[in-house]
Amino acid sequence: MTDATDDWAEALEGPKKKPMKRGTKIFLWVFAAFVAWATLSNASWLAPDPVGKPKLIAHRGVHHLYDKRAAAGRDTCTAQHIYPPAHEIFENTPESMRLAVGYGAAMVEVDVAPTKDGRMVLFHDWTVDCRTDGKGETRDLTLTELQALDIGYGYTADGGKSFPLRGKGVGKMPTVEQGLAALPVHPILFNFKSKDATEADQLFAILQASGRDSAKIGDAFYGAEAPVKRMRELLPENWSFDLKTEGMACTKDYVMYGWTGIIPASCRNGVIGIPVNYQWAFWGWPDRLIARMDSVGAKVVVFGPYESGKSNEGISTPQQITKIPASFNGYIWVENIAEVGPALRPRQK
Repeated sequence: MTDATDDWAEALEGPKKKPMKRGTKIFLWVFAAFVAWATLSNASWLAPDPVGKPKLIAHRGVHHLYDKRAAAGRDTCTAQHIYPPAHEIFENTPESMRLAVGYGAAMVEVDVAPTKDGRMVLFHDWTVDCRTDGKGETRDLTLTELQALDIGYGYTADGGKSFPLRGKGVGKMPTVEQGLAALPVHPILFNFKSKDATEADQLFAILQASGRDSAKIGDAFYGAEAPVKRMRELLPENWSFDLKTEGMACTKDYVMYGWTGIIPASCRNGVIGIPVNYQWAFWGWPDRLIARMDSVGAKVVVFGPYESGKSNEGISTPQQITKIPASFNGYIWVENIAEVGPALRPRQK
């Protein structure tokens, strides 16, 4: 008969466990070693310190902010969903470009569109119906017709009850040449709105005729595959990228198997886009990822928060900037350069 104390001790210990099988032990040891390796190989703190400071890309320069939930979709008329305007500066204008640089933009993004008579203007929309008092596709109108329009005509913050910017934008749709004159030595990011490769040739001819040394200045180009491919042929030293196809491919591939340390082929000489609210999903963020992308000539761009049912956007508030690691030295896509630029300056000193 067992002693009472033995019974009590056995009750506390519970039923005796069967010894672990040798195969299970080996599997657990291998798994633990794999986890340790994956953790250390993707540890940001073990990567070299990034050199340099973050660079802001001012999307459309200084522009009127709008409700991106209401204006979801690439071709939605954003002018119909603006917040009450605090200024009278219009996107894609020389004033907008210069002011964006003043607020701290390292690069100003503008949209290019050809005219019916062989010129090229800075204008975002495929048609003039949304923002102006005109009708029709931008490409079907002459420069004279376009510059006679009021680019502030369609802006409303109250569903069409009032149009506070009407009459403020008459004659303000600029040519590419006027945009170049506004920033003669500062990098510009040109956005091709169509899939026509000849638009790259047209823009290149304008750059050459103006005497602009885009390679030295650091101009960049993005848009659809065909014009981007052509621009790479014309200016091979410059940054040209297809964000929708190439950028998405690199981003998805890296999230899927970047933990291995193998850099996806889709990232080579490409671009990876990182939503500020999904930084945690990117292996080795930030320093290890930066080092990997640097090794294959890829650019890293941080965007604003991704939300389902909402159009893509850049960083809009100083609070969002605080969520980006201080060591990040890549590009930050910015919507509200007037607030974000000054907020970042203390970190850039």
